[in-house]
Amino acid sequence: MKPVIIGICGGSGSGKSTVTKSIFEHTGEARCTIIRQDNYYKDQSHLPFEEREKTNYDHPFAFDNALLISHIRALKANQAVDMPEYDFTAHNRKRETIRIEPKKIILLEGILLFSEPEILSLLDMRIFVDTDSDVRILRRIRRDMRERGRSLDSVMEQYLTTVRPAHLQFVEPSKRYADIIVPEGGHNRVAVDLIQTKIDQILLASKNDLTNTD
Repeated sequence: MKPVIIGICGGSGSGKSTVTKSIFEHTGEARCTIIRQDNYYKDQSHLPFEEREKTNYDHPFAFDNALLISHIRALKANQAVDMPEYDFTAHNRKRETIRIEPKKIILLEGILLFSEPEILSLLDMRIFVDTDSDVRILRRIRRDMRERGRSLDSVMEQYLTTVRPAHLQFVEPSKRYADIIVPEGGHNRVAVDLIQTKIDQILLASKNDLTNTD
């Protein structure tokens, strides 16, 4: 069985990670792995820190999509990849990488997955997590202050100057490409349960195919 690539998209703070975690825990580590688009921000070692601080993380140009696409293709071909890691405090890619082995279900999570046509074409299932903007900004403030050492003023300024405009230009329009839209982030248990049921059916069909082949 070739790995099934499931794209989980939505605005920053929408609850993508909650949905992704729920699916991962239900499916199990033996059969499922996670690739996050955030890991594929471009290496900026050639820039001084002052310039790296100005990075617009919500624009498609910030991502090394060529590398991400090559890794998705490799995983689909049942080949392992070395996923990069990113340090948001240094605004740069880390030296370390994470070895990702191909598994039956690969969850690909990111804000701009559906706005990149080549990535979109590689997805077997497309899920969009749709959450109100006021909830998303509150979640982003909490995450950036706790996990990335940001001040409230810097988070608000970034939201108004880059996050919101990029969401309206790139993320929101890409919702039309979704197979499934999950309202209210990861708290919509009915939607998440339906997704998990579909994944169970895919895995069962794969198991039956192998049995019939034998």
